[in-house]
Amino acid sequence: MTAAMVALMIALLLLGFPMMIPLIGATLLGFYVFFPGMTPDIVIQQMIGGVKPTALIAVPMFIFAADIVTKGQAAQRLLDLVMSFVGHLRGGLAITSAATCTLFGAVSGSTQATVVAIGGPLRPRMLRAGYSDKFVMALTINASDIAMLIPPSIAMIVYGVVSGASIGELFIAGLGPGLLILLMFSVYSYIYAKKNGIPVQDRSAWRTRLTALRRALMPLGFPAIIIGGIYGGIFTPTEAAAVCVLYALLLEVVIFRSVHWYEVPRIALSTGMITAVVFILVAAGSAFSWTISFAQIPQQILGGLGLMEAGYYKILIILSIAYFVGCMFVDPIVVILVFTPIFAPVVQAAGIDPVLVGTIVTLQVAIGSATPPFGCDIFTAIAAFRRPYFDVIRGTPPFIVMLLAVAAALIVFPQIALFLRDLAFGYG
Repeated sequence: MTAAMVALMIALLLLGFPMMIPLIGATLLGFYVFFPGMTPDIVIQQMIGGVKPTALIAVPMFIFAADIVTKGQAAQRLLDLVMSFVGHLRGGLAITSAATCTLFGAVSGSTQATVVAIGGPLRPRMLRAGYSDKFVMALTINASDIAMLIPPSIAMIVYGVVSGASIGELFIAGLGPGLLILLMFSVYSYIYAKKNGIPVQDRSAWRTRLTALRRALMPLGFPAIIIGGIYGGIFTPTEAAAVCVLYALLLEVVIFRSVHWYEVPRIALSTGMITAVVFILVAAGSAFSWTISFAQIPQQILGGLGLMEAGYYKILIILSIAYFVGCMFVDPIVVILVFTPIFAPVVQAAGIDPVLVGTIVTLQVAIGSATPPFGCDIFTAIAAFRRPYFDVIRGTPPFIVMLLAVAAALIVFPQIALFLRDLAFGYG
């Protein structure tokens, strides 16, 4: 029956149905086979229950805040700040791109929003400076992965709801791997620029730097609200999301005046449409998880792989491969919803820290999102840069190798993620 459910999902996907239909179809097939005496009302109850957790309220609010600042001036001000301090270094423009993706990730929590907001203004400047287009697009796509690790992360919120892991702890744990990726990309950008003779930009005067810092102070309030508020026990992640919406409106509508009041309903409508898709996926995924859990399908799959008695490294390596490969073909949220209940029993039995697992999962789905053949960030870049598919993916291999190296380091040295978590929440 497991094979039949998988076959049905693949068939519906190949027929072009959106992912929610294969999830619901496989759920109903399993339900009628494994629970023939029950009414389908239970499936509806599970779907409704899937979107009941209060933590999910943070999702539309973070998306709304990100939509507001993407249309405003925050991204450009962050870009100018980073450029004023590192633009004169060898590979400064490329380092600026990676660092601004990191900072904007602390505003948006979305890899796709980061590709559009940062890639749009920086790509022409990098091309004029002598960088190849394949390098520029690959850097933008893969540096946007940092946005999925730096709080607020939509993927972490969904994982926390599905797995029961603390979303606040996940947010803090993502900082270490995110900063490590930024460091590696910066070093690679320096080497690339030196090897290809990219000219160095003029050093900014301190007056220019101070002006850029002053202009970026208010956009930098977003990470202060999210990280500082959660770390200081002032906000829960959901409350931080609500404050971020208010702050985004205050910033872009009242202070910067880059977004007009009459545009806010249109932005809210766009947010509502995206949220509806996310919540339908979460609801369908919840019913799917309930069905396969009660049918003990995860135990059968994991038993076949020999994971129920496996050790720490084998579990995390197979888990990493599953999420990474899954996101090469399907949206990250769907992969989290499908795979998390499958791996949950073995992770719990092995006693592995759920926050570490959540950080590894988030990193792997971020890498998969930027990896051919069907990583979703690739198609965002195709639309944003108006370039063919093969031009967009041509420069990605070195970055994917670096990202996988960080993933491996996270498994071997879990304190990369857990050190800040332990420090912030008083563990150990």
